Amino acid sequence: MQIKANTPDEYIEKIPEDRKEALSELRKVIKKNLPKGFREEINYGMIGYVVPHSIYPDGYHCDPKLPLPFMNIASQKNHIAVYHSGIYADEKIMDWFTKEFPKHSDRKLDMGKSCIRFKKPEHIPFELIGELASKMTVEDWINTYESAVKS
Repeated sequence: MQIKANTPDEYIEKIPEDRKEALSELRKVIKKNLPKGFREEINYGMIGYVVPHSIYPDGYHCDPKLPLPFMNIASQKNHIAVYHSGIYADEKIMDWFTKEFPKHSDRKLDMGKSCIRFKKPEHIPFELIGELASKMTVEDWINTYESAVKS
């Protein structure tokens, strides 16, 4: 479910009412914890956190005109999604997250390669997502991307 929006505020304005508070809280906790250098924007029809071209001129290998994506949040058809490229590319972060998740939720972890799905807004462990957002600096992500993803 892609939402046509030009800004993160407009995105939240257009999502279903029962998800607005959760997406707003996710956005707030990510922005509070994300290391300096990432920029918030609409990215792939979602709220995204990217490494801007001013820091990483090469951009995203799939489309160098786009900044290097790092993290996204979205209201999908049947769930709220948190996408985190570091989970996909860095085994230590994946291991940390899968071990930490049960300490923050009594739900089974519903996860794809980089997508964490929450069917109900009240099941989102905001503190854990904030900690996840803080795990990689821009420099860490560029180095990981260049060694694990781009190659």
